[in-house]
Amino acid sequence: MANAINWFEIPSSNYERALDFYGKVFNTELYQQDIMGIKMAFLPCGEGEVGGAICYGDGNKPSENGARVYLNGGEDLSIPLSKIEAAGGKVVLPKTKISDEIGYMATFLDTEGNQISFHSPN
Repeated sequence: MANAINWFEIPSSNYERALDFYGKVFNTELYQQDIMGIKMAFLPCGEGEVGGAICYGDGNKPSENGARVYLNGGEDLSIPLSKIEAAGGKVVLPKTKISDEIGYMATFLDTEGNQISFHSPN
């Protein structure tokens, strides 16, 4: 098993707003698809990498108290983190060093009320 996580879903209560938010944060248009009655917008990832999606539909309820997802912040998470508030989110923990070996993290609330973190080596 290469990764403990192989997929994640970030729930939304307003799909279009969430799509706009994550599109701005990652500076890309997200591929969308309806799967089994759930609207999904896929976050960027390369082939063979852990992927995830923004989801809207039955059973998808945003929360800042649930499991924490750490999104890839690239080489320096300051870049996507700098887009959070302009896109409608709120930074709740600025870029913080974990250790020399692990790198940095930051936490934000998205437009749906989910608490999400970024991780990067620098």
